[in-house]
Amino acid sequence: MEEIILQEEISQLMNKKGEVRGIALINESDFIIKEKGKEGLKKFEEAVARLGVTRGQKELNKWEFYPIWQEIIGLLVIKKTFNFSDEKMKEIGILGSKLSYIIKLFFQYYMGSMNSLAQKAPEMWRKYYTIGDLVVEEINEEKKYIIVDIKNFNFHPIHCLHLSGYFSNIVKLASDTKTIIDCQEIKCVHRGDEYHQFLIKW
Repeated sequence: MEEIILQEEISQLMNKKGEVRGIALINESDFIIKEKGKEGLKKFEEAVARLGVTRGQKELNKWEFYPIWQEIIGLLVIKKTFNFSDEKMKEIGILGSKLSYIIKLFFQYYMGSMNSLAQKAPEMWRKYYTIGDLVVEEINEEKKYIIVDIKNFNFHPIHCLHLSGYFSNIVKLASDTKTIIDCQEIKCVHRGDEYHQFLIKW
């Protein structure tokens, strides 16, 4: 049977430093249940176990920090196990932003204005990830776009899809628009750039 993820790829990911809140791992499970039901979640857990990766699925705590490689391996297993498209993978990020207690607190206390989002975004990133730096490069409310850089963050291209979905929904909430948000990664470390850069339009 062909391996879902090569062991060499797993080893490379596991050697990288950085942690993410447990809510990210819980979100992956919630997404699978939404799309494929409990049988789908069982299939996912079996696929992860075959790789020899321990995630402690039943003991996950949304407040605790876990290695980022657990989140990324989860995304890779989801995509390859269920043959999800890139657009479907972005939906995991969208769901994550809807369930994130950090985002909920922001919109509760800052009323979701675009300028306040730009000011608080770096702090929000650090509450979610222990590595990487989020920088709001530019914001133009008249032309309705924002440019966000993610620096010192180099893991796997699949995570770029996750971030695209995450950022698009946050901007949608902050802009209070009913239209579709367009989020494009215009720079990427996996394409040879120095950092990730996302252009989000509303």
